[in-house]
Amino acid sequence: MTKADTVAQIADATGISKEEVEKVLESFFITVKNSMSGGENIYIRGFGSFINKERAEKTARNITLKSTVIVPAHVVPHFKPSKEFVNQVKEGNKLT
Repeated sequence: MTKADTVAQIADATGISKEEVEKVLESFFITVKNSMSGGENIYIRGFGSFINKERAEKTARNITLKSTVIVPAHVVPHFKPSKEFVNQVKEGNKLT
């Protein structure tokens, strides 16, 4: 499902125009990105959590050059779905 499909489906379900739905969705994405870039985690009850995970420094191998490379410690975004989300997907139930 693409962003356009998501916007169309939300617009149909709510009766709000596609343009307004797209603005809200874009604002949500920007808020999530900005918050996580600032080191904040986001918790949405019943849906899931957007959290920053810290990765430790590690040694990796470049097999083409046959050398080792140090990968510095870094932070990566991660989404952890709620139990309700996971159970709904497992059971294949759709909400209306």
